[in-house]
Amino acid sequence: MSATPKPIVHETHEVHEFSPTRKWIIAFSVMLGTVLEVLDSSIVNVSLPHMQGSFSASVDEIAWVITSYLVAAGIMIPMTGWLAERFGRKRYFVASITMFIGASALCGIAQSLNQIVFFRLLQGAAGAAMMPLSQAILMETFPPREQAMAMAVWGIGMMVAPIMGPTVGGYITDAWSWRWNFYINVPIGGLAAFMVYRFVDDPPYMRNLRRAAVDYLGILCLFVSLGVGEIVIERGERADWFQSPWVVYCTAIAIISLVVLIYHELHTEDPVVDLSILENMNFTLPVSLVIFLTFTLYGTGILNPIFLQEVLGYTASKAGLVMAPRGFGTMFAMIILGVYARRGGDIRPLVGFGFILVGFAMWAMSGLNLSSDVYRIVWPTVLQGLGTGLVFPGLSAAALSSMEKFKMGRAASLYSVTRNLGAAIGTSYLTTLLIHRQQVNQSYLVEHITVFTLPRLQMPGRGPSLAQEFAMGHKHGIMMLYGMVERQAMMLSFNDIYRILCVLMLALVPTFLFLKRDTRNLPAEAAH
Repeated sequence: MSATPKPIVHETHEVHEFSPTRKWIIAFSVMLGTVLEVLDSSIVNVSLPHMQGSFSASVDEIAWVITSYLVAAGIMIPMTGWLAERFGRKRYFVASITMFIGASALCGIAQSLNQIVFFRLLQGAAGAAMMPLSQAILMETFPPREQAMAMAVWGIGMMVAPIMGPTVGGYITDAWSWRWNFYINVPIGGLAAFMVYRFVDDPPYMRNLRRAAVDYLGILCLFVSLGVGEIVIERGERADWFQSPWVVYCTAIAIISLVVLIYHELHTEDPVVDLSILENMNFTLPVSLVIFLTFTLYGTGILNPIFLQEVLGYTASKAGLVMAPRGFGTMFAMIILGVYARRGGDIRPLVGFGFILVGFAMWAMSGLNLSSDVYRIVWPTVLQGLGTGLVFPGLSAAALSSMEKFKMGRAASLYSVTRNLGAAIGTSYLTTLLIHRQQVNQSYLVEHITVFTLPRLQMPGRGPSLAQEFAMGHKHGIMMLYGMVERQAMMLSFNDIYRILCVLMLALVPTFLFLKRDTRNLPAEAAH
C-alpha cells in the first residue's frame, strides 16, 4: 500500500473561539439544509399514487422517482470530503443547497415521468453533500466535551425527519398537491443557504491542503460500482434477484468496479475516497456498528407500516400516528445522552445499554399477533427509539472524534456511506426475507389445516363457521379461509424477522467495551 497524501497543514493547538450563541446559530444553519434533504427522501413516498396518476405510470415505473434520488445520493456522498477540499466546504455547501432548491422547483413543474426522474437525480446529487458536511462542521464548531451533544442534536434531525416525512407529505398532498412537497423546499432551502453563507466559515487548515491531479479513474469506478450497485439493491427484489439476467450482469459489473476502485484508491496520491481512514479501528468499529444499527432501524421502518396496514388493516394516517412515538423516544434519549456527555460522563456503556433496549424491543415485537392493540404495538417502538437514541450519537462521536482535523470531511463522508449502505441493505434484505418467510409459513399452515382446526379460525359475528362454509363448498368461506391463512402467515413472518433482529442487536451489546473513550477534556489522572 502506498503512502496516502499528506496534506500540508499548520499544526496549532485546537481553539474554539465561538460563543455559545454563535455555535448554535451555526448548528441551526447546517441542520436546516440537512433535515430538508433527509425529509425529502421520505416525504414523497406517500404521494407516489398521486404522481402515478399525473404521469399515467405503472407502480414499477413511478418507483424510479424514489430509486433515482437514492442512487444519485449514494454515488455523491463518498465524494463529499474530496470535493469540499477542492472547492471549499462553505462554497460547496451553499452550492449544494442552491442546486437542491433548483432541482426541487423543477420536480414540482415536471410534466412527464422522464422529467421528474431526471430532476430527482439532480436533487439527490445536490443534497448528498449536506449530511456529511453538516456532521464535519458540527464536530469542528463544538469543543471535544460538547461533541457528543452536538452529534445528539444532529442525530435528532437525522432520525426524526424520516419519521415525519410520510405524515408531512400526506398532509401537503391532501391539502394542496403532490407538487407542493417539492415547492416547499424553495423558501426553506433559501433560508438555509443564506444562513450557511452568513455564519459558516472554512477552518484555516483547509486552505493549506495540497491538491494533486484529479482522480478520474477513481471517480469513474465510484460512479459505476455504487450507481449500479444501488440499482441492484433497490430494484433487485422486483426482478426476483438473480433469476433475472440484468441483475446478474449488473452485480458482476458493480463488484468488478468496486475491486478496481479499492485497489486504485489505495495506490493513488489523492484518492477520491480515502480508504486509509479505515486503518484506524477507533473509526472502523463504530461505522461498522452503524451499518447494523441502520440495517435494523430502516428495515423496521419499512416493515412496520406493512404490518400495520396489510396485516392489521390500519389506515395510512393511523399507521403514521402509531409509529410517530418512536421519534419522541429517540429525541428524549439523545437529549439525555447529550447532557450526560457534556458533563463529562462516559457514554460508552450507554451504547451497550441502547443495543439492549433495541434488542428487547425487537423481542417484544416478535410476540405481536393479529389481535394486538395499539398500546401493545406502541411501547416496543418507543423502546426502540430510546435505544437508537443512545447508540447513534455515541457511535458518531466515537468515530469522528478519533480523526485528525484534516481528515474530518472525508471521514464524515465514509460515515454517511455506511449509514446509507446499512439502510439500503436493511430495506432490501428484510422485505425479501418477509416474502420468503411468508411463503414458507403459508405452505406450513395450509398443510396443517383440517376440518378440526377450521372452527378455531372462525371470525366472530360472521354467521356460519368456516368449517361449515368450507364443508358446503361455499366460495365465501373458501375465500375467507385463504385470506385468513395469508394474514396469519404474514404475521408469523414478521415474528420470525423480529426474532432475528433481536439476536443481532443483543450480539452487538459487548462491542461498547472496544470503543475508545474521548479523553481530551478529562483531567490527566482521569484520562489514564
